[in-house]
Amino acid sequence: MTFHKTTADLFIPDGSDPILAMSRVTHLGIGAHQDDIEFNSVQGVLECFGRVDRPFGGVICTNGAGSARIGPYACVSNEEMIRLRRNEQRMAAGIGHYGFIAQLSYSSAETKAPGAPDLVADLVSILKATQAQVVYTHNLADKHETHVAVAMATVAAIRSLPKNKRPTKLYGCESWRDLDWVTDNEKVVFDVSIRQNLQAALMGVYDSQIAGGKRYDLACAGRRRSNATFLESHEADKTELASFAMDLTPLIVDDDLDVIEYVIGFIHRFEADVRVKLAARLPKRNKG
Repeated sequence: MTFHKTTADLFIPDGSDPILAMSRVTHLGIGAHQDDIEFNSVQGVLECFGRVDRPFGGVICTNGAGSARIGPYACVSNEEMIRLRRNEQRMAAGIGHYGFIAQLSYSSAETKAPGAPDLVADLVSILKATQAQVVYTHNLADKHETHVAVAMATVAAIRSLPKNKRPTKLYGCESWRDLDWVTDNEKVVFDVSIRQNLQAALMGVYDSQIAGGKRYDLACAGRRRSNATFLESHEADKTELASFAMDLTPLIVDDDLDVIEYVIGFIHRFEADVRVKLAARLPKRNKG
């Protein structure tokens, strides 16, 4: 497989033929940065772990050059950081028994370019090489602009496929902005309580981030536990860890559905829910 960037990297952890390895993948995570899929696509990793017949596959769109860094990584150059983060992502792929991990090596600025045609084309090539039925990416209301850009490119790539070749599900997962605010009837809740040791190992690989000044591992684990506890106010916890997602499937079923209006709809329904709850508590006015 040839990608637009000569620095792109395709890694097959078990050393099998790349075409065969990619063709087995049924669950695919598409993230902006190294570590994103370990944080927001963990449901797919857990679903496929140990399944040789349907391993999880991952795609990282950017090269990691812009990472925050202090401590032992304070003086690391962008070029060295790219190498470090690529190797960390490869290690995570090995720990998680991924079928493959593709690192496309775009800069953040390139992913945020309008339309990002080269990135979309690379994603199309990967989607065609797999049997992906479930795709995880960033949610379209995320705080991070690069995350939003990658999610938009993912939608565009899937929409370019014939309808009978598209995944059956597309989920936009929480990263820089959680999805607690999505109304409960629309919130996709993944129970990710199993293999907490594996989850910790996957997140702990990223020493360049952890020792470099960002405790994403603790923050993500805390969010999952918080999600499980605060999901229901009047019931005992049903799960230990939960991750939330926005269902983006309608966007790959109906090409005429406007992406912006679809996402803003979630916000409007959240607003309406807040209004109803507030209005119900207001004292009634005497008409006389």
